[in-house]
Amino acid sequence: MRNTWVEINTAALAHNVRRVRDYAPNARVLAMVKADAYGHGAAACLAGVQDADALGVACMAEALALRAAGWQKPIVLIEGVFSQAEWRVALAQNLTCVVHHETQLAWALQDLPHRAFYTDHPPTIWLKLNTGMNRLGFTANGALKVARQLHTAGYQIVLASHLANADVPDDPYNTAQITLFVDVLARLRAELGADAVQASLCNSAGLINFPEVQFDWVRPGIMLYGGSPMVDVAPQALDLRPVMQFGAAVMAVHALPVGASVGYGSRWQATRPTRLGVISVGYADGYPRVVSEAAYVLAEGMRLPIVGRVAMDMLMVDMTDAQAVGLGSTVTLWGDGLSVDTVASWTNTLNYELLCHVGTRPTRRVLT
Repeated sequence: MRNTWVEINTAALAHNVRRVRDYAPNARVLAMVKADAYGHGAAACLAGVQDADALGVACMAEALALRAAGWQKPIVLIEGVFSQAEWRVALAQNLTCVVHHETQLAWALQDLPHRAFYTDHPPTIWLKLNTGMNRLGFTANGALKVARQLHTAGYQIVLASHLANADVPDDPYNTAQITLFVDVLARLRAELGADAVQASLCNSAGLINFPEVQFDWVRPGIMLYGGSPMVDVAPQALDLRPVMQFGAAVMAVHALPVGASVGYGSRWQATRPTRLGVISVGYADGYPRVVSEAAYVLAEGMRLPIVGRVAMDMLMVDMTDAQAVGLGSTVTLWGDGLSVDTVASWTNTLNYELLCHVGTRPTRRVLT
């Protein structure tokens, strides 16, 4: 059997949830598990997010899968619903929705929740305010108007927005967005009452860099999975543990003479007698196709440089200086000892993208 695997460590995930609590001790935690928990497998991750107050997903299918897997706490559809029929499903499944445009508002006002489902708290809408990200949400005046309508209909409101540059704490755009958000929140609470309006602004980078605006809810994503939300800060510096261990094995070993080339395009040539290892993983498994010459994998505590082009099903490494590594040896592509952040830097992308792109072909294992 081809020896390529993904290992999900739910204990590491639980540790990272606790780190969120350390950073935001007074806020509730909406753990983002959209996109199948950033490629980790949302159902597999439930054991690691039990301490979260709610889960965030992007669509109805993700929410229903979590309900089917046994999650009973709140689930927030962060893009809201896409039809009135979906809104009715959300009501039936006791799902919480973001409202970010007028049609969603109309659905929420036309089909009201049954109060019997909400004995402990009123039904809740997350109201999206566009503070400058300019993707989803109402303008300031629009949000004020919508909030009044939702409040009159009996909804609790969570005013929500998203910082465009939270990973760069000194970016002046953060100040502009925060100022607008705080102003709208203050106006809403003055008009509707402080108990009627909660607030959420911070993702992973935001809750670390802007603790003064953590408000009632924080929305950690990448940091839950052990990735750093800041480009220039390593996850180890934040005491985050990798949840995904991506590994494979050496499937062939060859001796190459000086001048021999490797892989498509013959882009790499041996400058010395070389012991070449072929690893059973490629871009069809989720390893990036284009990496810099700095790229390596780990085996037996040693760095094995990647040589030649990464192919669909395999990649090649120079094992000349790693005699302890041979046929069948396991290698770490990312995880313990080699962060996904580092691999992302070799391919000029983000840790988020690499985690989300891991394919279904590698064998999956869940550690609890």
